[in-house]
Amino acid sequence: MHDFVFKEIKNSNIKTELSKIGFDKSYIHKACEKYVYKNIKIFSLTHAQANILKQTALSVGADCATHREVITGRVEKSDCIVGASLSQIKKIAEKLQFQPFGLKELGEKLDEFCKTQTQYETKIVGILNITDNSFSDGGLYNDFEKSKEHLLQMIEEGADIIDIGAESTKPYSSAVEPDKQIEKLLPVVEFAKGKIPVSIDTRSAEVAEECIKAGAEIINDVSGFDYDKNLVDVIAKYEVKIVIQHSKGTPENMQDAPVYENFVDEIYFDLKRKIDLAISKGVKKENIIIDPGIGFGKTRENNFEIIKRLEELKGLGCPVMLGISRKSLLNMANEDNHTKDIFTTALNALAVEHGADYLRVHNVEMHKQLLSLLENFQK
Repeated sequence: MHDFVFKEIKNSNIKTELSKIGFDKSYIHKACEKYVYKNIKIFSLTHAQANILKQTALSVGADCATHREVITGRVEKSDCIVGASLSQIKKIAEKLQFQPFGLKELGEKLDEFCKTQTQYETKIVGILNITDNSFSDGGLYNDFEKSKEHLLQMIEEGADIIDIGAESTKPYSSAVEPDKQIEKLLPVVEFAKGKIPVSIDTRSAEVAEECIKAGAEIINDVSGFDYDKNLVDVIAKYEVKIVIQHSKGTPENMQDAPVYENFVDEIYFDLKRKIDLAISKGVKKENIIIDPGIGFGKTRENNFEIIKRLEELKGLGCPVMLGISRKSLLNMANEDNHTKDIFTTALNALAVEHGADYLRVHNVEMHKQLLSLLENFQK
């Protein structure tokens, strides 16, 4: 009897694994597509579209799950889940080009969708709160001299961007008037100009515009345009980058028993709607960063699900920012900040593995060390 030996390959670099077994090098690039498997959810197809999609998937050796009543026509619409290798998805997309009921367009979009999920080099965004009531370091850098000192420290530690905020948006906090934000922000922005790219953590169009004029290159809106409808026009006018965050409710009420029917799908569609709004107003898609909003209208379980399923947001075609740092999902209210930073870094290691492109953190030095370790781990 032959002693057959089996081992599942977990190495994500299938090209390396194929090379090691002596696979034909001239075909190795094309062959890789056969080993990258995806489960893609397509929303709200008619029963005719769903039936044809399923048969097309089966014809290339893939599969497609639909509502059980699609075959009888008793449902008007069905979400579908296509399970296939990249190679099979391309074949499905090609076959759909010759089908009716709008499936030609579906095929084109399916092919394009598989090209959008890009992993960028992860960047570290250092947090500079010039507030007196932020949940972690309120009051520590409220003084201009102290804020300058901390900004320079984070630059020295290797931050790629500094995110400066003069309004706390922690749960149950109140809004800060734009003129008060501007008064505190402008001196720091002007000091940072030319030293490092600056992001401004604000929901206000007025604050954003004044800070952009002073040199800010990114606006980080935790409300995702919900708080100030004019903010999107400011972003389009000055052609700066925008972080569009998902938030359920406002800081005053967002943690009052948030409820979702389909958690990740709701975040996905909310962010898509806001991306579409921004583009319709003239914002370039390459200037958009998305953030699922850890802690903004989410339970602790919701927050962990976001980290585990972060890659799903890549389907929106924008880089993803994540802000875990020192937040309540750690369940460490009575621990010191250094301890919180250690556990934040552990969770952010998982976030990077799941596709985080920007990490918004308090402890820059620790996270630069993390990225260095992960770079060596991934070689």
